[in-house]
Amino acid sequence: MKDSLPVNSEANSRRIAHVEQCFGTSGQPLVVPGRALVGEGVLTKMCRKKPKPRQFFLFNDILVYGNIVISRKKYNQQHIIPLEDVKLEDIKDEQNLRNGWKIISPSKSFAVYAATATEKSQWMSHIKKCVNDLLLKRKLPEKFTKHHCRSCGMVVCKECSKNKWLLPQQSSKPLRVCLTCYQRLSQSKNATPFGGGMYIKNLNLWKVQYLTTGS
Repeated sequence: MKDSLPVNSEANSRRIAHVEQCFGTSGQPLVVPGRALVGEGVLTKMCRKKPKPRQFFLFNDILVYGNIVISRKKYNQQHIIPLEDVKLEDIKDEQNLRNGWKIISPSKSFAVYAATATEKSQWMSHIKKCVNDLLLKRKLPEKFTKHHCRSCGMVVCKECSKNKWLLPQQSSKPLRVCLTCYQRLSQSKNATPFGGGMYIKNLNLWKVQYLTTGS
């Protein structure tokens, strides 16, 4: 999995446009103001007959997945799930079915499996963060001063964005980040000392690998 690009960055817009292009005319438009591609990867989705690999794209407001026609080039059968009402439920490991969880929404619910426990943790934490940020954004009173986290692009209140972090790809000065990103950056294994703080190497998109199954 890869970390998100800034919402208003040109790289983020290009990446979303590429995903939209991969689904072709059969898919819904994905490029909208304020939308960020948080991450992508292949997860094994439990279908009616057997587990099947599906390409998933996590945006800051929706979860998109589809069938893989040509890896990284072409997908079909696009499905879009709004994140505001999404809930996650952990699934205990059983023999060959490991690292799974349920994605529950009013319109559709299903189980997915990642290749490793680390990838499962990344997916679940990123989805939960997106859901929580959406709920916070919806509940924030107008009188509150709203700020954008310069790492993930989410809108947070002043109290939730007191921390700053050096993001070399954006500025030579420390920038405002939300509490979740601050904790993630602080714990990153790629963190490198820089003056009085630290900076993170290779802040691109996170990515998961294929999960091979016996079926």
